[in-house]
Amino acid sequence: MRFDLTDLRLLVAIAESGSLSRAAADFPIALSAASNRLRHLEHRLGLSLFARHADGMTPTPDGRIALDHARRVLAEAAQLSQALDGLAGRQRVALKLAANTVANSTYLPPALGPFLIDYPDVDLQVEEMPSQEILHALLSGDIDIGVLDGNLPLQGIVTLPFRHDRLVLFVPAGHSLAARGRCHLRDALSYPFVGMPAERAMQHFVEEMATLLGRPLTVRVRAPSFFALAQLVTQGVGLAVMPEAAAQRHAAAMAAAIVTLDDPWATRELRLGVRSLDSLSAQARQLVAYLTRTT
Repeated sequence: MRFDLTDLRLLVAIAESGSLSRAAADFPIALSAASNRLRHLEHRLGLSLFARHADGMTPTPDGRIALDHARRVLAEAAQLSQALDGLAGRQRVALKLAANTVANSTYLPPALGPFLIDYPDVDLQVEEMPSQEILHALLSGDIDIGVLDGNLPLQGIVTLPFRHDRLVLFVPAGHSLAARGRCHLRDALSYPFVGMPAERAMQHFVEEMATLLGRPLTVRVRAPSFFALAQLVTQGVGLAVMPEAAAQRHAAAMAAAIVTLDDPWATRELRLGVRSLDSLSAQARQLVAYLTRTT
């Protein structure tokens, strides 16, 4: 059976106004034309979609089901129109993505490049936040997509696998911990550290874990990137906690060693989160597909 979008919009307008005459006036369409549309639609369906009362109209049980589908079809049609306008160069699409430090610095850049090349109409705003703040931003609708710690309770959002992440110690090649190969964070707290700015999500997390162990990190200097941290470590300034992927990249070119952290929190699953897949724009759904296809 074929459906006219105008008929679907009329159904929604009647349900929201509670009156055929008010719906016709808001549309706008002649009352007789609105009445004919509704009557012909109900005849084709073989269903009564609205109960008629002296003071207005209310959806029947069958009508409520039809309205649910009509609203979804109209939402999809609106998203299709928006997407096609963007493809035709008539409209740019802005998306907001937030990620924690590890995802933002290590995993996202190589994953975002192919998407941005394929969709030149999309402008992407990427922010760094702690995972708990990302969850709140998703629930409030402030961002479209988030990459966050999967160990958090993630009620209220839809999540998909993104990456598995391990935090490790990056130490000078001749350091006493290098020979051990693995340790707990508490075994390293007697040594000085180099760290990222305190407001960076990963650094805040690591310092919080050290505080819970009863001995806050001694941070001699803070640097803006993992590359800068690695250089300071190889110069003997201190130890650093960083993602294993970043540590492996820098250890290959520097006189440094990687020490596995055996703390349970050091191994984390990063998950991609959205408030609802159905409510995302077509471009946002494509971004989700690009980010999850490389897991």
